[in-house]
Amino acid sequence: MAVDVQKAIEHEEDELNVSINTTPLVDVMLVMLIIFLVTIPVIVKTVPLELPTYRNIVTVTKPENIVIAVDADENTYYNNVPVDQQTMRANFVDALKRAVAEGKAFPEVHIRGDKGVRFEAIGRVILACQQAGIQKVGFITEPHNLDANSY
Repeated sequence: MAVDVQKAIEHEEDELNVSINTTPLVDVMLVMLIIFLVTIPVIVKTVPLELPTYRNIVTVTKPENIVIAVDADENTYYNNVPVDQQTMRANFVDALKRAVAEGKAFPEVHIRGDKGVRFEAIGRVILACQQAGIQKVGFITEPHNLDANSY
């Protein structure tokens, strides 16, 4: 609390100035803000790394690879042969197990899923691959076109 001493007269009623002076508070906060802005870049440390550049590697399909396609209507195709939806789980897993047993090397499964297909249909294919013991499952996608109008 502050007292206005310039106008204080003994016989007049003393009026107290009850307003808060915020100027020192603002000065202290500005100094603290400057200190934080100066010290933060010194405190934050990053590990110096050379990050790899993006390079598109063309996938080479080997004869032992299995290509499974799922269209927009959730129809499944095993190497371009339609798979019956009713017996898909049993026959599909058996076909994948036979492919694992016949091949000397573990086959890769490449899944081609339509853009509009539900995730559940792709999930059924992945579950069948897991049950058959397939160790490598990949997704085939279209490359992204980088032209000037796409930004």
